[in-house]
Amino acid sequence: MNYNSQYYVYIMSNSYNTVLYIGFTNDLMRRVMEHHNGAIEGFSKKYHCHKLVYYEEYDMMVDAKKREKQLKEWNRAWKDELINKMNPTRKDLSENWDKEGFICDSY
Repeated sequence: MNYNSQYYVYIMSNSYNTVLYIGFTNDLMRRVMEHHNGAIEGFSKKYHCHKLVYYEEYDMMVDAKKREKQLKEWNRAWKDELINKMNPTRKDLSENWDKEGFICDSY
């Protein structure tokens, strides 16, 4: 097991902020780009969830998977409150990523 890996729980939304998709990955930039490009079949593609509105970083995969499951069980109001703490304007947090793939401070 690679203990240097980072794991992410993230929330994508559509441009109207009416739909939320919660996911888990070990490569946030790749995964978000897959959402942007419509490469992920299913819910996020069907509802155009192309905007990264929230994410959390974890050192341990088990912790990230637990958090993903927890967030998926939350009601919409709790999810909205969580997102608003990090990103009250619901801007796309990936819009400031540079071309080398590093996450720039965006909040």
